[in-house]
Amino acid sequence: MTTAETIRDILVDHAGASGFGARGLHVLVGADVAEHRWTADVREEIHSVAKGVCVLAAGIAADEGLVSFDAPIAEYVPDLALGDGVDRITLRRLLSMSSGIDLAWSETMMTDWPDLATEFLSRPSRGPVFQYSNASTYTAMAVLATRVGGDIVDYLRPRLLAPLGLDDIEWERCPQGRIVGGSGIALRTEEMARLGRVIRDRGEWEGHRLVSPEVIDAMHSDWVTAGQNPGYERYALAGWDGPGSVWRLHGAYGQLLIFCGDAVVTITADDHFGADAMSAFVAETLSP
Repeated sequence: MTTAETIRDILVDHAGASGFGARGLHVLVGADVAEHRWTADVREEIHSVAKGVCVLAAGIAADEGLVSFDAPIAEYVPDLALGDGVDRITLRRLLSMSSGIDLAWSETMMTDWPDLATEFLSRPSRGPVFQYSNASTYTAMAVLATRVGGDIVDYLRPRLLAPLGLDDIEWERCPQGRIVGGSGIALRTEEMARLGRVIRDRGEWEGHRLVSPEVIDAMHSDWVTAGQNPGYERYALAGWDGPGSVWRLHGAYGQLLIFCGDAVVTITADDHFGADAMSAFVAETLSP
């Protein structure tokens, strides 16, 4: 039995004993894979795991010299009226939720204003202060779209999506036709695990470089202080530090990519309130 199979069996047993509402499990350790399903293998919303795809999009554009993570976004949207201090905001700060712009998440945020990105950037910045909001990722992608020819999915299709076999995916759109950014992608468990593999392998896929390793490293380094709850204390470019020795991409209702060394555990689920405990158990299982 491989290490991946052993981990899979431990996690399957724990999900059953704890009542965690898992739908699919994919364990990658080195080159070994083990999987398990509780429900039909269909594409389902990955929620905030999509924020990792946004980081990859920005990273690919940075590799091509189209943007810089650390240039003021005012350089890319010179015609927008910016709030006080927003002229110093960068893509890095937008993607790490540390713009200091106050616009909390709501279910109707995509339709509450004529243009969410314009509204977001018109508000003042309090400095490098953390606030988790899909408006921040949405705005980052709206800015990026001005640099890559207008549509993020079209830009990503030959550079990321097609190599991963995901070129047929749809990304939810706002009324302006832009991708919503921080959510809105539906994937099967194994398809989400492909994102995990390319992240684990620091931007490589089947021997081909898709994005620079520095972009991947920034997903779990240069942490921003986010809060005090375990597993939510520090945030980077789409990545949460913890729990324990792991780091993760974490979408609502238990969509998880959990990284520890050469191991990646991918979980799809419908259990919002059980996800933190499941993440902690995965971390305990993976830790040396």
